[in-house]
This record gives sequence, C-alpha cells and structure tokens, in this order.
Amino acid sequence: MKMKYLMSATVLGLGMAAAQGAMAMDVPGPLVTPQWLKAHLNDVTVVDIRGGGSLKSFDEQPVMANHMVKKSGGHIAGAVLVNFNDIRETRTVDGVKLKAMMPTAEYFTKVMDDAGVNSGKPFVIVPTGNAVFAMDRGTRLYFQMRYFGVPHGQIAILNGGTNAWLNAGLPVSTKPAPTAKGDWKAMGEDKALLATTAEVKEGLRSGAEQYIDARPTAQFLGIAKKPINKTAGHLPGAKSFPIDAIVKDDHGATMFLSAADYKKIFHDTNISDNAPTTTYCNTGHLASGAWFVVHEIMGNKNSKLYAGSMNEWTNLGNPTVGLPG
Repeated sequence: MKMKYLMSATVLGLGMAAAQGAMAMDVPGPLVTPQWLKAHLNDVTVVDIRGGGSLKSFDEQPVMANHMVKKSGGHIAGAVLVNFNDIRETRTVDGVKLKAMMPTAEYFTKVMDDAGVNSGKPFVIVPTGNAVFAMDRGTRLYFQMRYFGVPHGQIAILNGGTNAWLNAGLPVSTKPAPTAKGDWKAMGEDKALLATTAEVKEGLRSGAEQYIDARPTAQFLGIAKKPINKTAGHLPGAKSFPIDAIVKDDHGATMFLSAADYKKIFHDTNISDNAPTTTYCNTGHLASGAWFVVHEIMGNKNSKLYAGSMNEWTNLGNPTVGLPG
C-alpha cells in the first residue's frame, strides 16, 4: 500500500512538474522589446501580421537611412504570416450583411491554421510597425486571440514591430511565408471582453459606461465619414482618443507609450482611466488599439471592445451625433 502511494505521488508530482514546465514561460507583459524577443526567440511563436500592400514586404529587403527605417521589409526569422484582411468575417446581423465583423471560432481557427500558427508556446505578435494602422492590426489580432482563449501572460506584441527590431540592429529574413498548416484552436469565448450592440444601447441609456472613439478627429466630429458607415458622427457622449494620441514615432517605428503617459493623456483630455469603458471605431480595427491601451497597458479590466463599431451601429439604424458628414 505504501509503495502504491509512493508511486501515485511520484506520478502526480511528475504531472504537476510537467504542467508547471509548460506554463513556466510567460511573456513579461502585453508589450515586449526587440531585446527580450531576441533572447527568447526559441521560446515563443512569432506571428507576423500584415494587410494590404504591406503583405508583399514580408520577403523584401528593408530600406534603412540615417539610422532609421525608411521602408519596412523582411520579417523575424521563423515567423508565420497572418493576413489581416482574413481575420475578420462578413456576417449577417438582423438581416443586414456587414463586412469586417468579429469572426466565429470556427472561421478564426481556420484562418490561423491556414497561416501555420501552432499552439504550445506563448505568442508574440509582430506588426510592421510603420504606422498606427499597422500596430492596430497587431492589437486586433491580439484581442481576437485573447477572446478565443489565449490567456494573459501567454501573448504579447512587439512594441514598434519589425521596424523597432530593425532599429535595434537585428537581422530579418526574406524567405517566403511558410505553407505548413498549423494546429491552433479557439478555446471558448471570453465575452467579458466584447461589447454587443444591445450592451452599447443599455450603456448609453444608463450612463454607466464610458465610450471612447478611437478614430481620427474628423470622423469623430462627423466632418468625414468612412463609406462602410451609413451615417457620420459618433456615439452620444463619447470621448475622442484619436489615433495620433495613441502612439509615438521613434525613428520610423510606431511605439505604444507607458501606462503613466496614458494616464496623463486621459487626464488632459477628460477621459477616466478607471471607469467602465467601451472602445469603438469604424470596424473595430483602431478601437482594438484603444482597448489594448485601456485594458492591457493601463490595466482597466472593466473595459470592452465594441468590435462591430460604427459599421454595425449605423447600418442597423442607430443614431449618431455630430456634423452630417
């Protein structure tokens, strides 16, 4: 009996050790530096995220001049390439066909597996880093991976993306993107991160929720409008946190700021740094950057992303305020 107990204890101990070993490697936070990533390349899965014209630069040489990136090019060796154009889905909501919506678990799993993303290691997402739109591609992928089950501590973004990597004097590869299938799977849905249209309506009615508009100022005011939206303007009572206030340029690399910096920006623009908060934009792309700032960098866990954003809101006939656009 004693021997049986010892054997059981040994097996249990080995199992716990294996589990601890699998979880021992955590990323240091939602953002990592090129130096940290270089030191841990073998410990993580690097996921390169691009869209539009930047897709072709994955296997092109970068252009450097005056100790800064002039043209993004290449990728971190071993990275898998995810096409930002594919990670969102066309869906029908209340009889209305809407583009660039939050995908189903099945759809997103297929996109990730087709790109060659494997499970088993923490993930570091690497945008090109040449503009805020590029960094927000990274935050949208980050949000979706978190929503579909990747835990805190197992995913991060390279601050400044590939351009920061280049500025640090580190090499890039120009090999074509890998073609092998991956085995990543969506594991549940963390609905505490995602705001629905019904929840936005209730938050506006009750006044209990702070809404942050992450679009350019002209779109917030209704001076300009994206074609995907039916009407111009913003949600009643929303606060503007425009794209040029979210990041800063560092020698051609677009960088997120510190929590202290964002607290100062929020204070100066009359945005609460701890109120229940929902971020939005046109299609949830730029709003994912604002959500990343609020939820991940500043640590306000009572914050959500309205992924449907003005695309869903206006095309379903809901009101906006501002100039007609």
